[in-house]
Amino acid sequence: MVNFEELKNYLEEKRSKIEKTIEDYFPKKGSYGKRVLEAAQYSLMAGGKRIRPILCLIGYELYKDNSEEVLLFACGIECIHTYSLIHDDLPAMDDDDYRRGKPACHKVYGEATAILAGDGLQALAFEWFTHPDLIKRIDPFLLIKAIHCIATAVGFNGMVGGQMADLLAEGKRGSYKKLKWIHTHKTVALIRASLLSGALLANAPSSHLRVLSKFGYHLGLLFQIVDDFLDLVGDEKTLGKPVKSDLKKKKLTYPSLFGLNKTKELAQITANTAIETLKPLEEKAKILEILTLYLLNRVN
Repeated sequence: MVNFEELKNYLEEKRSKIEKTIEDYFPKKGSYGKRVLEAAQYSLMAGGKRIRPILCLIGYELYKDNSEEVLLFACGIECIHTYSLIHDDLPAMDDDDYRRGKPACHKVYGEATAILAGDGLQALAFEWFTHPDLIKRIDPFLLIKAIHCIATAVGFNGMVGGQMADLLAEGKRGSYKKLKWIHTHKTVALIRASLLSGALLANAPSSHLRVLSKFGYHLGLLFQIVDDFLDLVGDEKTLGKPVKSDLKKKKLTYPSLFGLNKTKELAQITANTAIETLKPLEEKAKILEILTLYLLNRVN
């Protein structure tokens, strides 16, 4: 049995640094734009695991000692993730009232403000990706490669396309092929890109980037399979959002196709496959192996 205490301490340390950096760099609230900034900050600082920015830091730390050099880039990734959650929760999308244990952004500030808050966070991400404080520390060529990696993952051929397919699949008979396509684009793309972007910023060798890309794919898939599973069996307070919402909306999920037992089995198989892909990196990637097992056993 793996002892996750050391990993939990590591995740907490990184989470604290990410949130401190967000607070330090978040735009100051002016008079006319104050409301939309408040809404954006409300969602950005509402908690969460910060898995995506932490993966960016881990990707960097595999090759460089000081991941604080790329904290601002990692925070930009969290801005993109949060913007996607704000928009996902809107009545026109998934219509969820709670996120991270708090009322969703549109429930507090209204739909129009929530849309603008999400738009603003997406723009802020690229402002931080290209911030002068980052350019001082990181080769601009490497920054461009990392930014392209993230932008591709969240656009029409990534998160946006996946969300569209997810909405269109509601209430319809689905296939495993369609389910995998949705999750590969909606969830996996940004998780994989988060890890890869950190490695790109550290100028990792191409052979290692290929390994990390394969691993990131399986890790992202694992995250979504467990997410689908927890939507049915998780505790609402622990999750910080309503349970059985996928069921009510008749979404295409792993449990809807395979049932709970098979979904649990698929999660274990996916975790094993993810860990297997790390073998070429040997001891260097130990933290990613432990993180995989941690995400397999998560309850929120």
